[in-house]
Amino acid sequence: MTRARPRGGLRAAGPLALTGILVAAIPALAQEPPPPIPRVALDVHATVPHFSQDAALADSRGLSAGELPGVGLGAHMTVTVYPLKWRAITFGLGGELVTARARYTPPQGTETTQPVTETFRSLGAQLSLNFGTGSGWSYLSGGIGRSNLSIVPEGREPLDTDDEVLKTINYGGGARWFAKPHLAFSFDVRFYALNPGTPSFGFPGSPRMRFLSIGAGVSLKP
Repeated sequence: MTRARPRGGLRAAGPLALTGILVAAIPALAQEPPPPIPRVALDVHATVPHFSQDAALADSRGLSAGELPGVGLGAHMTVTVYPLKWRAITFGLGGELVTARARYTPPQGTETTQPVTETFRSLGAQLSLNFGTGSGWSYLSGGIGRSNLSIVPEGREPLDTDDEVLKTINYGGGARWFAKPHLAFSFDVRFYALNPGTPSFGFPGSPRMRFLSIGAGVSLKP
């Protein structure tokens, strides 16, 4: 003869299980939503610019295309304020300061080419569309500014075109990831399009040109 199992244990287990579920759910309910994109952010990046090696650009300095440096190193700093949000888009207004340098050194024993230094400096404004939260966000941005591109062979004085200031459009995008409350890793990929230059010392003016700059570094927010 079998005995019926007491049901008191099952009745007690029901409230205990419910209590356990509620206790486990409390931390999830207590989690705060991610912070919004802040009012201001500062980016400081090391960059690798890929300068044009176009033959027309070389002609504007009396050089051969093989003497143009090509890849260089630089720095890129932006300050952006975020005054407005519309749905999933946060609008940003900012300014950027850019400097970059590249140098071509002929192979040892080569006498047909000469050392050449290329320097780029730019100051401009940007409008950005930002997507994400204060913990991390991506962006697309573009703007307009003024730039100077000098390409000077060793031992020669700069030409007038090396001191000329050119209207420049920049556009690109990037992202920021805040591993700490105020410090993030960030990267930026950007194109610079420069207006043509004017002829100088019998050389033709520099052509309309575009080059790519890739940067990575840190972002800071309050």
